[in-house]
Amino acid sequence: MKREILINAGARETRVAILEDGKLVELLVDRPDNRRMVGDIYLGKVEAVLPGIQAAFVDIGTEKSAFLHASDLVRESAEEAEDDDEDDDDSVSEDGNGLASRNGAEHVPAALQQSRRSRKAPPIQDALKRGQEIMVQISKEPISTKGPRVTAQISLAGRFLVYIPDSSRVGVSRKIGSGAERQRLKEQVATILPERSGGVIVRTVSEDVTPEALARDLEMLMAQWKKIQRKNKHTHAPALLHRETGLTRGLVRDLFSAKVDSLSIDSRPVFNEVVEYLKTVAPDLIPRVRLYDERVPLFDTAGIEAEIRNAFKRRCELPSGGYLIIEPTEALVSIDVNSGRYTGKKDPEKTVLRTNLEAAAEVARQLRLRDVGGIIVCDFIDMETRQSRDRVLQELRIHLSRDRARTKAFAVSDLGLVEMTRQRVRQSHYQSMTGPCPTCEGTGRVFTPETIVRRMERSVRRMVVEGRKDNLLVKLHPEVAMYVLEEEKELIQKLQKAASFSLELRDDPLLKPDEFKLVVKAQGRDVTQQYALA
Repeated sequence: MKREILINAGARETRVAILEDGKLVELLVDRPDNRRMVGDIYLGKVEAVLPGIQAAFVDIGTEKSAFLHASDLVRESAEEAEDDDEDDDDSVSEDGNGLASRNGAEHVPAALQQSRRSRKAPPIQDALKRGQEIMVQISKEPISTKGPRVTAQISLAGRFLVYIPDSSRVGVSRKIGSGAERQRLKEQVATILPERSGGVIVRTVSEDVTPEALARDLEMLMAQWKKIQRKNKHTHAPALLHRETGLTRGLVRDLFSAKVDSLSIDSRPVFNEVVEYLKTVAPDLIPRVRLYDERVPLFDTAGIEAEIRNAFKRRCELPSGGYLIIEPTEALVSIDVNSGRYTGKKDPEKTVLRTNLEAAAEVARQLRLRDVGGIIVCDFIDMETRQSRDRVLQELRIHLSRDRARTKAFAVSDLGLVEMTRQRVRQSHYQSMTGPCPTCEGTGRVFTPETIVRRMERSVRRMVVEGRKDNLLVKLHPEVAMYVLEEEKELIQKLQKAASFSLELRDDPLLKPDEFKLVVKAQGRDVTQQYALA
């Protein structure tokens, strides 16, 4: 598989596109007003301890207090310190319990997190008190109405290693397939790791790396940790102790390896920064870095701007003529598979199977591209045989395995539904780059002209019942006013007969499509709110 990384760097926005076989599969966006926070380390002050949910709220200086669960306080016991191979370290966490942020910051390894949760956490009221200062690391950014989630288990990521000061285990990424290589790396790290100085996870990119490179990486991470500790001693909460590396450098650190064919950058300063960094960690990769200085924008040349725009649409086309409808909601993301214009030839089951197989591959790609996290329910077209359902699930899992975020897809139900989860540490692109429509207020729907006219009519009749005699000006959106003139010509006349005042209809392009106004002509006073009860 051919893998490419494109970096479009501007003064107010940096975009990174990851392509597989020429197709866009991931988009990362970084803006000054929406800074990435996962991996940042703070000295916080406990604001409240809630035994009922075994959690605490910690003031770290952000708009909303951070959430700290008791399970994120558990320290590793000596008998549990024996090493186990860890989950892949260069995947991307989307729920705060995995390894890395979208800026490449390795966070708490998944297996380590799971082992913590399997141990019984002490009651949080025994571990924390209100007003207590505590060092925490952001594991999940604020999403919707929730503040950030934090953990007391600090981890620092380097090119080859993840250093965990409060651990004592040595683990190796499971994505290093050779057992002999994993054992070699484990033994090498054990020899360079000072006794009682912390734990280490060896990253996938460390395969075939020299002991000297591992030692340099570990030395740098331990020095970084000592600097954080020194700052912690002379700082009062809330305060930022350490900021995770930026998007571009973090991406190069975590993703750019021999498995990536090329890295194209359209900014000379960023290009120079990347080359300087690679000189110290991977000089053999420098020939793969290319400065793009053509007049046509980089993303236009790659033909991916249209794909980026399509990532915000509900409808996603499939090659055969079928399509997906992707609907984000507060609780989950629903994905509906439709056959569309594809009707096959003779066998209905084969037609359904082909559409579902195409959909499985596209669903996995769209989750990565849109950076969707949390609970996902995918409604495939109903399949008659268990064999077909298993084949579709297998296809989905194959494509999900390429995702840097940890995902889990459950078996296809008899209704053709697949329940999935995908890790999330921040808002999806849909949430971070779009806002609710000021007209429909995010519902995606507005009332029809006929519905608005009926609401207006009821409001006028309430004025009649009250006995008002003021002449009235009725303002409607032009589309609704046109509906009245074309479909209900007699409406105004009928209302005037029932009332003891005159009505004048007027269109107002400044109104929303499903909005109307009732204005007393003599005074110019708007009385809409008084009478438009429903």
